[in-house]
Amino acid sequence: MKPTVKEIAIFGMLGALMYATKLFMEILPNIHMIGVFIVAITVVYRQKALYPIYVFVFLTGAFAGFDAWWLPYIYIWTVLWGFVMLLPQSIPTKIQPIVYMSVCALHGFLFGVLYAPVYALIAGLNFDGMKAWIITGIPWDITHGISNFVCGLLIVPIIYVLKHANRLSR
Repeated sequence: MKPTVKEIAIFGMLGALMYATKLFMEILPNIHMIGVFIVAITVVYRQKALYPIYVFVFLTGAFAGFDAWWLPYIYIWTVLWGFVMLLPQSIPTKIQPIVYMSVCALHGFLFGVLYAPVYALIAGLNFDGMKAWIITGIPWDITHGISNFVCGLLIVPIIYVLKHANRLSR
């Protein structure tokens, strides 16, 4: 799983691109391209997709502060990566867009639930407090899931571009 020099450069740029799109879209709460990029790079690079994901996670902490809110970022994006890794690699072309868009949307809908355990530990919430925190965040998770689905229209084109770029650089 050791990356090549070319891959190190590509993964650094992909992680930085994920971070830049997050900054660019921060004016729209819970609407971003992170899930889109994670699904696309996981389909193309498989296990090695963890490199750009953690470049993004590190950049987020480095520029926004390695504070308590950042801790779930260590695992929350890996959950999406893991789910994409479980998908068959031979999904029929016609259904790829809807499958990838749905996976991306599901991660957005579940973001608060995935984030909650670490947040509850840090904030000293009991189980009922954690449930209340999750329920309070449902409108944000709905926005996140719907926007991930819509932005997911770009997943298959990004996969195509990444695969095409890899073929050209050989």
